[in-house]
Amino acid sequence: MTGTAATRHLYLARHGEALPDESGLTERGRRQAALLGERLRGVPLTAVHHGPLTRAAQTAQLIGKQLDGVPLHVSEEAGDYVPYVPRGEELPPDSADRLLGFLEQLTAEEIARGQELTRAATARFTGPVDGDEPRHELVVTHAFLAAWLVRDALDAPPWRWMGLNHANAALTVIRYSPARPAALMAVNDMGHLPPELHWTGFPPDWRV
Repeated sequence: MTGTAATRHLYLARHGEALPDESGLTERGRRQAALLGERLRGVPLTAVHHGPLTRAAQTAQLIGKQLDGVPLHVSEEAGDYVPYVPRGEELPPDSADRLLGFLEQLTAEEIARGQELTRAATARFTGPVDGDEPRHELVVTHAFLAAWLVRDALDAPPWRWMGLNHANAALTVIRYSPARPAALMAVNDMGHLPPELHWTGFPPDWRV
């Protein structure tokens, strides 16, 4: 970054509820996306970035229908991948086996790709922006990247993206101001959704 810098307002949303085969959105997922778009109507968004998978693309398109001419951009960095695979010694002893068991199915290629995309996403979507004008951007993504960017904003250990769960079409907002630490303005906010659309895809005992 050179010259002057301005504040970035990053809006993060996980895609709406997906069909069992993840080929698209359920009817509830479509409602979630439309309601999120309605909530964002008053935000001066300059762009909506979304991952390439259908469930993220459909969510972004439904959000975009509620906005006034905000361009949509497909982004590999906003896709579905594991951002970081920890070593056993990084993890709390009482949960290390469970967490590592979740990750052991990944191939070396998937791990490398995740690391590369994570670096690119962090560079592209975080921190203040060049120039004098604040920027407001929405990233429609998946649970893992949303968790990683919240972890990054808090300067938490890299493994701590695990356990930061994001509901479908919930909204997280991070503010990156020059010469200040990142500020979490909202996390996993479902206020725009009716109760029956909260925490879709999670077991009943996870819902709060």
